Amino acid sequence: MTWNRGVAARVTRIFPEVLHVDPPAVGADLFQDGLIDLLSFVELLMKLEQEFGVSVAVDDLELENFRTIERIAEFVEARTTAQPLRLVRQGTGR
Repeated sequence: MTWNRGVAARVTRIFPEVLHVDPPAVGADLFQDGLIDLLSFVELLMKLEQEFGVSVAVDDLELENFRTIERIAEFVEARTTAQPLRLVRQGTGR
């Protein structure tokens, strides 16, 4: 899956603004490099829900989905594009 650079940029901004760490490289392993611990992971999940309007189900809590900014961007994009918009014609109620 390809990732959107705009989404990745928004995810990257979460690190200094919310987690108070320098923004990592897009491909850096956030867990292996020690940039995220359990508490900051929970904060990251909460911010992703606020910033992008995605909810993270327990089944989605696989570290591989959150290991890099690239994977987080893919995860967010998959959740934000998974539900197509339903168009309603004005005045028809349909």
